[in-house]
Amino acid sequence: MPASFAKESLMPNIASSRKRVRTTAKRTAINTARKTRVRGFIRKVEEAIKSGDKTAALAALKAAEPEIMRGVSKGVLHKNTGSRKVSRLTKRVAKLTK
Repeated sequence: MPASFAKESLMPNIASSRKRVRTTAKRTAINTARKTRVRGFIRKVEEAIKSGDKTAALAALKAAEPEIMRGVSKGVLHKNTGSRKVSRLTKRVAKLTK
């Protein structure tokens, strides 16, 4: 098929397949929002680290850690990826001096 065809024009005819397309679109939107939220929390920690403010970095890390792990439990991140991100952020925050 030519690349000019839009995905919407290739709608399936079977009812269960139509539902699957709708469900996939909904889940994709939800997962994208969750990933964006996790990235935002990580970014706040990194900004606090960059500014050198240890108390702000600790507060941001305390908020980010459960959010990252929530992403893991919801299937947006792999378990090891979430643990690695938390571990690396914790090390970087610990390096900061008061």
